[in-house]
Amino acid sequence: MRVIQSILIDGHWSSGSHEQQGAVFNPATGEQIASLGFASPADLDLALAAAARGFEVWRKTSAYERSKILRRAADLVRERSQAIAELITLEQGKPLAEAQMEAFGAGDHIDWYAEEGRRAYGRVIPPRQRGARQIVLREPIGPVAAFSPWNFPVSQLVRKIAGALAAGCSIIAKGPEETPSSCIELCRAFQDAGVPPGVLNLVFGVPAQISEYLIHSPVIRKISFTGSVPVGRALGALAGQQLKRCTLELGGHAPFIVCDDVDVEAVAALGAGLKFRNAGQICASPTRFFVQRSVYPQFVSAFSKAGAALRVGAGHLADSQMGPLANPRRVAAMQAYVDDALAVGATLAAGGRPSEAPGFYFAPTVLTDVPDNARVMHEEPFGPIASIVPFDDLQQVIDQANALPFGLAAFAFTRSIARATLLADELQSGMVSINHFGIAAPETPFGGIKDSGYGSEGGSEGLDAYLTTKFVSQVG
Repeated sequence: MRVIQSILIDGHWSSGSHEQQGAVFNPATGEQIASLGFASPADLDLALAAAARGFEVWRKTSAYERSKILRRAADLVRERSQAIAELITLEQGKPLAEAQMEAFGAGDHIDWYAEEGRRAYGRVIPPRQRGARQIVLREPIGPVAAFSPWNFPVSQLVRKIAGALAAGCSIIAKGPEETPSSCIELCRAFQDAGVPPGVLNLVFGVPAQISEYLIHSPVIRKISFTGSVPVGRALGALAGQQLKRCTLELGGHAPFIVCDDVDVEAVAALGAGLKFRNAGQICASPTRFFVQRSVYPQFVSAFSKAGAALRVGAGHLADSQMGPLANPRRVAAMQAYVDDALAVGATLAAGGRPSEAPGFYFAPTVLTDVPDNARVMHEEPFGPIASIVPFDDLQQVIDQANALPFGLAAFAFTRSIARATLLADELQSGMVSINHFGIAAPETPFGGIKDSGYGSEGGSEGLDAYLTTKFVSQVG
């Protein structure tokens, strides 16, 4: 079994010196395909020292020069996107077409930050005293510790790396142990583009050990984490104890509100596509479908047919439209949600069972008339389960959508400007998309509120997260 050289420290790759290694599986077959070298505390000390040195070099590199290097990295990622996509599919399971979009789109994120980093403007404040100068400078905050998840191994990691580097920060990134190879190739592209040694470091290992070690280090000045709410709470608490700035992009449980004045068939097709993309393993995936009662039967029928018609199989197969789940724990979790919902009165309209074939598959599942006391209505399923319920009053359904502690994404569909405005104003979510799927572009902020975290990646807000403000008042 090959051991992946997964640790990048100060420009050098190694397998790490930790006595423990990780197992990398192909979720389409359930077979182990590689072992992953882990970073030891000694490796982390080397990474911290490298990041400290790298920051001193990188922050003094002009924004113009940093931008040129990032643009080269973007071009390299696009040139290598097919190979990177194949690694995503092999280790994560999503269909190759989805993996290709993720890998190629990473170049757009890098390009956005390459240009935005050249525009991290300060300002001049008119002074009260003649001859004085009052200047606001925007400076890189310092070395960053970033933690990214397995569901989008490239597109989640690239936001953190590109944002940090564009601002002039160095970074130690901990990639997902389940899906390491595409992360490695992403970092190799930055390295080949000319990012100096120590500016970008990549580690894998025991997650709790690495996060605690890095966050406690005085070298690290900023933390960025994408993952579950419980882990985000823990890392946020650690960062708070150290008075370190955090960006936390955590779980969601997105409402999908369908009013009675829409093209029901078209909205159902879009909803099914969004729900079952990446087998529902998306933090911003729609999960709670609220449909106005007069169009409820039509929507349920169209949505259920769309879900049942999806071809489920290994991601590398040309006809696969939905791949496996990440691991057998997710399959067991899906079955538990379905069993609980049916036990309290929901109706199974499609799916509801794992596949008998090897691998970690679960059928696209549609539950209708789901009671509010079902677990799946309160807990993020993070899988291919859609829960559909009818509603009568728009304000009532807005209140129901807002009732959970999550607030990452929300979707709504109506032809009424008045309804659209009300939904945009009243839905408690960091991102609201009305009448289309309009989130996650590089130039737009991506982030949530309430238990879904705080701070944003993407857009000018994503760069701001890595900058600090210095006020200079000068006379003479």
